[in-house]
Amino acid sequence: MRHKIAGKRLGRNRGQRTALRRTMIRQLFSNGRIETTRAKAEHIRRPAERLITLAKRGNSAEGAAAVHARRVAAARLGDGKLVAKLFEEIAPRYESRPGGYTRMVKAVPRQGDAADMVILELVEE
Repeated sequence: MRHKIAGKRLGRNRGQRTALRRTMIRQLFSNGRIETTRAKAEHIRRPAERLITLAKRGNSAEGAAAVHARRVAAARLGDGKLVAKLFEEIAPRYESRPGGYTRMVKAVPRQGDAADMVILELVEE
């Protein structure tokens, strides 16, 4: 029984889950959409939306708060160019949107093991 156990392990240890989350969020932000399993998409959706919200707040803040927001995003993503894209291109698109920056669309099951596949994409306004 999984009573009082939060989060999904995805069959990986902690370091592998962190690397998977980081890589998939990078791909989502650089390409705008990714095709993955439903479990992985649900796993990365919330941190990706939190990063967009952080970038929105960082753009509206001044001084130390803006620098702090960029540093937090850089720690989460690990890529300076992608942090710049997040703050300068992605966040301004959602300035008037209160949340819900991603969309999951069902795709056909994977051929080999019939895993539920989805397309996770950034919502266009």
